[in-house]
Amino acid sequence: MSFALKDARVEKDIFVKRAYLAGLFVFLLVCALAARMTFLQITQHDLYASKSENNRVQLKTVEPIRGLIFDRNGVLLAENLPSHSLTIVPERVDDMSKTLGLIDALIGITYEERESFEKRVKSYRRPYEAIPLKYRLNETEIAKISVNDYFLAGVQVEAELVRHYPMGEDFAHVLGYVGQMNESEKKRVDPVQYKVTRRIGKIGIERYYEKELHGQVGYQKVETNAQGRILKVIEKQSSIPGKNIILNLDARLQRAAMEAFKGRRGSLVAMEPKTGGVLAMVSSPSFDPNLFVNGISYKDYNALRDSLDTPLFDRATRGQYPPGSTMKPFIGLGFLESGVTNWQEEIKDPGWYMLENDERVYRDWKRQGHGEHISLRDAIIQSCDTYFYEMSFRAGIDNLHPFLSQFGFGQNTGLDIGNALPALLPDREWKKTYRGRSWYAGDTLNLGLGQGFMLATPLQLATAMNVYAAKGEWHRAKLVQLIDGQPLLEDTKPENIVLKNADNWNKMNYAMEGVIKHYLGTAKGLQRNLKYRLAGKTGTAQIVGIKQNEEYDSEALLERQRDHALFVSFAPVEDPKIAVAAVVENGESAGTTAAPISKKVIDIFLNDDQPKGIAYDF
Repeated sequence: MSFALKDARVEKDIFVKRAYLAGLFVFLLVCALAARMTFLQITQHDLYASKSENNRVQLKTVEPIRGLIFDRNGVLLAENLPSHSLTIVPERVDDMSKTLGLIDALIGITYEERESFEKRVKSYRRPYEAIPLKYRLNETEIAKISVNDYFLAGVQVEAELVRHYPMGEDFAHVLGYVGQMNESEKKRVDPVQYKVTRRIGKIGIERYYEKELHGQVGYQKVETNAQGRILKVIEKQSSIPGKNIILNLDARLQRAAMEAFKGRRGSLVAMEPKTGGVLAMVSSPSFDPNLFVNGISYKDYNALRDSLDTPLFDRATRGQYPPGSTMKPFIGLGFLESGVTNWQEEIKDPGWYMLENDERVYRDWKRQGHGEHISLRDAIIQSCDTYFYEMSFRAGIDNLHPFLSQFGFGQNTGLDIGNALPALLPDREWKKTYRGRSWYAGDTLNLGLGQGFMLATPLQLATAMNVYAAKGEWHRAKLVQLIDGQPLLEDTKPENIVLKNADNWNKMNYAMEGVIKHYLGTAKGLQRNLKYRLAGKTGTAQIVGIKQNEEYDSEALLERQRDHALFVSFAPVEDPKIAVAAVVENGESAGTTAAPISKKVIDIFLNDDQPKGIAYDF
């Protein structure tokens, strides 16, 4: 057994060495900290000072308030209503799945809301852009989110103004609607002005006047917490609201026409001959534009898309119909201008017409014919087809086409009506180019009845009737009357139509009045209780071919195969204030379908005693 003796001197040396090492380590550590502090506080001062300020103070963009839209009498058609939305900034969320699960447990998230949100997150977007998850939160939902605010980093409830259309489907096609911006739209718009704008005009007035309605973006400097939530506004530069727009449309006429079309497919366009202002533009059936503002559900969209009645299709500007006999007043003036006939000449109508060296029989709508003495006036009143076959052959396409084109057929002549189709006024060149064949005399005969290749939209028919009612004075169709109090100027317009004999306007008016007043007139049913002078012309457009030896049998056809009914008109004849074109798909008899709808609209417009607010009871 052995014992080690302690050596005090050795132990002291060891202690001193360890103390020096520890002191050196502490010294080096302090030096390192001092060096780091010097680097951060001096060298990197500007950088971190800026970052620190940005964490506390942020510059946020303020979305401008979208301009309002009114009808000509001050009835509000498009407004902005306050609403609360739940948004998420993905960059501030650590676990998106967990966050969405918590929100779902608190206020519920539908499958479509979640799918739409995830699609927006993956799409083109700006960094730190708040993505909407759920719209139109109620007070309970807002309270639940606010109470759990601490657990929902990156989640916020935003107050915003959301577009609303108080008259719903009555103005859907003409006003259009706003909807969520898609990727291509985001790339197309001004990135500064639309930095925080989520919705943009998709169709109609909302799209055409998007620039005027949107306004100018504003800014505000805000203090935020670590989660990015605004604590207070430090500085603010207000946005400039979009411009308010007053339309030429009259809500009374629009509602009356929509009500008259209820259960039918068709369109009506009414215009003011002295200005070209569009008083009513209806496409039936229609849809509720409010469904699209925050994103329409698949179920609702599929129902609209798959409907056989195609409610999403704007028949007024894009519906192309054979104009039928509504063309006869225009073509009749063309006969007179070309000198192939006059008001005194009469022809015999046996109920058919044949070209020389052609076996085809062109039948009149009245199988037994209209008699021995048919003049141009009689042909208008009774809508005699045989007369127009004969005179169309005499005039020829080379005279008729240029004359009819003066009324705007085959062209888009609207001033501020986007997306309208030009339809078709055919001639020799068109047929050669698109059909690869020569123009035949039979083509001219068909054109003389507004059939064959010819197509016109309800807007074109109304425009042509408007020019006719103004005795050739042109005004392009325009929806807007004032933008922020400033009138919409008509920079250019087609040349006015000057007839060789101006009295032919009055004589044709007399014939068109006969359509309503004469006992043989095709719209004589309108004469009852008529308190003003009304001129009009009925039209029937075949949509299925009838063989030479067959007769039109309505009962044997499906409802959607029956003839379209058309009616063009204006009133009062002595001082025209309104011109109307109406098309009722598969309506058959224009005198009992399209004509009464037009008269109802004219009655309301000419009766100034009627109240002009939305409370008007139709």
